[in-house]
Amino acid sequence: MGPNEPWTAAPFIPRRRTLSSLRQAAHSCRGCPLWKRATQTVFGQGPSRPALLVVGEQPGDREDLAGRPFVGPAGRLLDQALAAAGIARDEVYFTNAVKHFKWAPSGKRRLHQKPGAREIAACRPWLEAELEVLAAPVVVTLGATAARSLLGPAFRVTRERGKILRGLPWAGAVVASIHPAAILRGDPLERARALEQFVADLRVAAALLPKARERPNPAKPEPMLRGGHRGATGMRTAHPRRVGKRQASANT
Repeated sequence: MGPNEPWTAAPFIPRRRTLSSLRQAAHSCRGCPLWKRATQTVFGQGPSRPALLVVGEQPGDREDLAGRPFVGPAGRLLDQALAAAGIARDEVYFTNAVKHFKWAPSGKRRLHQKPGAREIAACRPWLEAELEVLAAPVVVTLGATAARSLLGPAFRVTRERGKILRGLPWAGAVVASIHPAAILRGDPLERARALEQFVADLRVAAALLPKARERPNPAKPEPMLRGGHRGATGMRTAHPRRVGKRQASANT
């Protein structure tokens, strides 16, 4: 990668896209400089036909060493919240907006650094390809980085969390929430309440899963638009209670 070349993973995406071919190709990605200091690419993990797809920010220290997403403290808290929301881990595909760990040294420790806009944009082709191949009917974004990567820079998690977002080409419904790492970093006195709110957001997604679990083999989704993505103003939102009522009437 030359100093004046744009950062993008696009040249590394295989023409024949399957989950296996994407995972194998991602290990050779040099689309941005983050690969130089990371131990390895941390690609998504989960079933090939998930009922739910969860998108986080980037792998942390534990994930970078293990080569799997959500295996550190934030991942354990996520497991706890998913179980409380009635979502089985084995029906969820986990991935991140950025596939390499960005960090800064602090003595013997590696401290997490937030990925920049160029790094997020460079890694977006991998996320687009995952969404296209998996065709998950419900997507949950965790944190601002994941949400803005998919929903546009104008999206605000604090305003839109827990709502059902529709009208997107790559998922039937999207629900945004905070990242579980934010709960761990927050005020310990507020942690229980923050976890309750997090579980409440996941329950909104869980209410959509009975239909998703019964879906037939999905048709190939429309390709995601290149060179830009739909912002928050281009989405239709529905209040969870109203959607819940419609689902209840449909199931009776």
